Amino acid sequence: MSIAQLDQRQVILFDLDGTLVDSATDLFRSMNMSLNVLNFPLVTEAQVRNWVGKGTAIFCQSVLDYLTAGNVDPAEHQQLLETFLRIYNAEPCVETQPFPGIVDFLQWAKQQGKILVCVTNKPEEPAREILDVLGLSSYFDDVIGGDRFAERKPHPRQLLYCVEHYQVQKEQVLMIGDSSNDVEAARRAGVDCIVVSYGYNHGENILDCQPQLVVDDLTELLI
Repeated sequence: MSIAQLDQRQVILFDLDGTLVDSATDLFRSMNMSLNVLNFPLVTEAQVRNWVGKGTAIFCQSVLDYLTAGNVDPAEHQQLLETFLRIYNAEPCVETQPFPGIVDFLQWAKQQGKILVCVTNKPEEPAREILDVLGLSSYFDDVIGGDRFAERKPHPRQLLYCVEHYQVQKEQVLMIGDSSNDVEAARRAGVDCIVVSYGYNHGENILDCQPQLVVDDLTELLI
């Protein structure tokens, strides 16, 4: 577990969906409600788990690609995106739960005086609400949503902001995520990245993006 080097890290960055929390059931519910409003056929939760992981716009694109056999009307994509965000943002945390080991790891990191930041492509408002509802907000020094800056992961902007804002060296920062977006953002930012095996990676094998380390449970890093 040498890549973790937790004793040398001052700032730990966490992705949200698929890393900290299992939100796929709520994403599935909101997507089918949205499709119903727009008179589209419904999709399955298994399909949704394969389509999430790279942001809401790509999620909506993937759904429409499937439903229209790749003939997506840009206006319909915009309509689905707006409808989904309205429905999901109104109730983002009905069945969403932290993954096993997450609370234990956050408690340990906070006790060690680490700065913890949630860095997600999800808009900031529902991201904060999920952490609030699950009682996780107190662990985090900041929640940086995908709407704070013009760029989002895999662009390194959010990660580089944390390096600058907390005035640390890149060697003192660790990114923990679950998708190629997280690996690529960390790579471009010049910070180390660990990924969890259980997350969402748009149906792709996380090993394909050659992460530095994959763990099944974050508490493995504490052994």
